[in-house]
Amino acid sequence: MEAATDFSMWALFARATLTVKFVMLILIAASIWCWAVIVDKWIQYKSARREANRFDRSFWSGEPLDELFDEIGPEPKGQSQRIFAAGMIEWRRSHRQDGALIPGAASRIERSMDVAIAKEAAKLQRGLPVLATVGSTAPFIGLFGTVWGIMNAFIEIAEQQNTNLAVVAPGIAEALLATGLGLLAAIPAVIFYNKLSSDADSIIAGYEAFADEFSTILSRQLDS
Repeated sequence: MEAATDFSMWALFARATLTVKFVMLILIAASIWCWAVIVDKWIQYKSARREANRFDRSFWSGEPLDELFDEIGPEPKGQSQRIFAAGMIEWRRSHRQDGALIPGAASRIERSMDVAIAKEAAKLQRGLPVLATVGSTAPFIGLFGTVWGIMNAFIEIAEQQNTNLAVVAPGIAEALLATGLGLLAAIPAVIFYNKLSSDADSIIAGYEAFADEFSTILSRQLDS
């Protein structure tokens, strides 16, 4: 009788049917996965902003671009540095041995940096679909567990032919726990998906703005 009146989270999980337990475990795993993605993206975006600010100061410090490129090398670690390196590599490749420029250099440089930005954007956005998927499906998975649990609760009521609250309450509580876990997984996933998507778009917009400014500088040198 004491076990039947225990409404702790663990007791509710232990009394649930196998199907509801499976649903709960899926939702707990999804929640853990979401938080892992959230923490990873938070660290990644903070590092990307710091690197972009640091490189921006170096880029606008007045140091010649060729010297800056020689310092960071053709395969740098930073995101902004890789976009800059992509443009500089194409810039150097566009020079003939006699020093003259191959026609169409400006468009090739822009395409090279666009490809580099696309690669960085893919890295920044990796994992965000997990948050979107969990945010949209977790409530329905939890609802399925609730419906299944309530169905079994009514079956038990019918078998015992007893509608006493002491008989009904445990089964309903076990079933509702699945919906609660679904919401617990979905709400943070939706909130942080919107936040992290906005942050990723802001960082990518910064890369695109830098690429435009860099292209303008190179175009000015081409025209001169």
